[in-house]
Amino acid sequence: MADGERMTIPTPSGDVSGVYVRPGDPRATVVVAHGAGAGMDHPFLVGYCDALNRLGLATLRFNFAYMEAGKRAPDRAPKAVPVWTAALAEARRRSAGEPLWGAGKSFGGRMASMAAAEGAIDPAGLVFLGYPLHPAGKPEKLRDEHLYGLTLPMLFLSGTRDALATADLLAGVVARLPSAELVWLEGGDHSFAVKGVKRTPYDIGASLAEPTARFVARA
Repeated sequence: MADGERMTIPTPSGDVSGVYVRPGDPRATVVVAHGAGAGMDHPFLVGYCDALNRLGLATLRFNFAYMEAGKRAPDRAPKAVPVWTAALAEARRRSAGEPLWGAGKSFGGRMASMAAAEGAIDPAGLVFLGYPLHPAGKPEKLRDEHLYGLTLPMLFLSGTRDALATADLLAGVVARLPSAELVWLEGGDHSFAVKGVKRTPYDIGASLAEPTARFVARA
């Protein structure tokens, strides 16, 4: 399922690439954004989407404009949010009316939440694959204010050793969100790697699909 249907998505920030996979009669579509340092074809994201497809969910993963252009510095929200809007609209055009969810690794998930907070996207819910609550080593610089205006279902998947989401701080933020759930991955860092446990990025990404599918089914 990794190949899927490759497409070009026109956005106000420039055309970006996407990959769409639709298993038979999916109960939801999950639109998936990459993290700051790797694009939509990184094995972590491919593994996550492949596993979601096997669990009966359609997926559309996409690049942000900076990644499409081969740049290293992530786009700021004014350029990233319109890409999210276009990707979700593309998924809606290909859907049969099933719920549309937004998911993202780190930066991609944060941009989804900002897009939802601005009203630029209206997903059924959001899934954060390692929410970057603060820069590494700077827990005082929280990226949380926009989250408190969101009432849609939100799933935070986070490693207990994530340097960008100190455990007590993330737990405190999620506790203030009325329809959010926090699932800890014991020993996981920001990439969900666990010391002493050998797993490929593909397998790590795939391991996050089941808790995602369970949350989507309950919401």
